[in-house]
Amino acid sequence: MRGPLTMAGVPLLDRCPGVLRPHQAEDGLVVRLRIPGGQTTAEMLSALCRLAAAFSISPGGAGYIQLTSRGNLQLRGLDGTRLAELTQEIFALGLLPSFAHDRVRNIVASPLSGLDGDRPDLRPMVGELDSALCAEPGLAELPGRFLFALDDGRGDVSSLAFDLGYRAFDDDHGLLVVGGPSPQGRRVARSDAVPAMIDLAREVVRRRAAAADPGWRVWDLPGFAAGLADIALPTGSAVPLGAVSGAASVKTPLGLLTAAQVSAIEAAAAGRPVVVTPWRGLVVVGAAGALASLGQAGLIIDDTSHWSMITACIGAPGCARSLIDTGALAAALVDHGAPDRPIHLSGCSRRCGAPNHDHLDLVAPSLDEALARVGVPAHV
Repeated sequence: MRGPLTMAGVPLLDRCPGVLRPHQAEDGLVVRLRIPGGQTTAEMLSALCRLAAAFSISPGGAGYIQLTSRGNLQLRGLDGTRLAELTQEIFALGLLPSFAHDRVRNIVASPLSGLDGDRPDLRPMVGELDSALCAEPGLAELPGRFLFALDDGRGDVSSLAFDLGYRAFDDDHGLLVVGGPSPQGRRVARSDAVPAMIDLAREVVRRRAAAADPGWRVWDLPGFAAGLADIALPTGSAVPLGAVSGAASVKTPLGLLTAAQVSAIEAAAAGRPVVVTPWRGLVVVGAAGALASLGQAGLIIDDTSHWSMITACIGAPGCARSLIDTGALAAALVDHGAPDRPIHLSGCSRRCGAPNHDHLDLVAPSLDEALARVGVPAHV
């Protein structure tokens, strides 16, 4: 365990929550747990559900988990007077390998990597990068929004707004990439990729410390990628829902995973790994044959589901800024047979949780307004 319980060097305006520095919401504390590469197990999800219930600000709390757009997990509605106790429980689960690096272990990886024979297996690289990141005390000063992306060549996580990444060509070579609107990179041996990303991350910290207004992302640092070549970075799509490479690919309505759904996942996984995706989904390894039971538990198992088209901020009453109950509005839209294209519901102009792909942006609409925007009659 690394101490002390401080986040030295982190700007106060960097409000990305972690475990040690949670966010105070209207419904209690929110803690965000970094899950590098989304690699976890159903048993871990079950343990987190139990913690969510045990530390709920309300007696008999529901104990659900919130999936984020970076393949991380959040617990919310927590009792702030018991944060130290909760922290020790999370540490005991192995989810806090470095207190100092609590908020900066943001690593996404292709969720299907290693599950089919067509692409390089980058799962070991996730652990290598996470360990190297935690071994560098200075890298605790990276912004909480900083994102590493490891793409096995299919282009899925290359579509995300990442800062530093690796795009595999084959088992032994790939591109070292500085992300942003105009990505730049160079060819690199896979064995050199993690040290090269760590070197670049050190340079990010150095330049941010010297800048009057460093911004939050690597592309906010002028000339950072000088010497690297402009590259075309073709992107692929999110993991489809259903049976994929022998796994069950599912989503959770609005990214909220209940204890009952976790129980179904645990039965389907039968001890095999689970991957949290950056699209608020889960890949349950080896569980393609259990899709029906996962659907019966309320998980989304089909890309044609109306629920698969909706994302939303937490909304009221969880957020004091929200003007609407986004969850209730989403359910009403689904009841009306909408939508048939991606939409994001926001309770206010901050648009928290909005996806970076094309979508219909709805800010605090009434039900009739929302239905009109998606092209569905208000009364059916």
